[in-house]
Amino acid sequence: MASKTGGAKNLHMQVIEDLGESIVGGVFQPGDPLPGEAQLACQMAVSRTVLREALKVLAAKGLIETRQKTGMRVREHRYWNHLDADVLGWRCASMPTDDFVDKLVEMREIVEPAAVMAAARRRDPAQLEAIGEALQAMEDAKDLDDWAEADLRFHEAVLMATNNELLSSLFSVIETALATFFVMSARTAKNFKYSLPHHRAVYEAIRRRRPNEAAAAMHTMIADSRANMRKARRR
Repeated sequence: MASKTGGAKNLHMQVIEDLGESIVGGVFQPGDPLPGEAQLACQMAVSRTVLREALKVLAAKGLIETRQKTGMRVREHRYWNHLDADVLGWRCASMPTDDFVDKLVEMREIVEPAAVMAAARRRDPAQLEAIGEALQAMEDAKDLDDWAEADLRFHEAVLMATNNELLSSLFSVIETALATFFVMSARTAKNFKYSLPHHRAVYEAIRRRRPNEAAAAMHTMIADSRANMRKARRR
């Protein structure tokens, strides 16, 4: 909790984390009032100044609103900034639901095939090398943690190779969700390296500058991952 030792900045961040996780995790439901400012500050063992600053951040993320007569309330889901890195992180930490995973897969299907096509057209030698190094790290991975880290590097390198700063910036937004998804997907498979051939096919298509092949390989990778996770749910 926020009563741990540390400076005001650390307390401020801890209050944001505690309240954010409680809201996104469902402890507080949309429409629920938060405790009054004095009560909440006492419960979290922080000053009202620290609490107010934290509440401003949560309001900017769309999670809460303050009204004169009714005080602080949790906002409806549609107002949340779902692509905020913190909100994504809190959602992943609260165990992703099937619905959330399906929506993440849908987002990948929209973004990543187009991204690999752009990478196949525009990548330079250094960017191709970065993709290849991430692929090699996936091949060399000894455990799930190593695999997930290398898998994330692979997808980041592909987005960087698009040479589109808007697409490459998207990675920093969805990194937490992708990392959680990759771990979940690998953990549900008999062999956590099951998707390695698909990654290799994406790399080869980018190397040979074949956008359509790259997109097809990425579609196959995502579809295979979706099918694998659905099988695990049925089990």
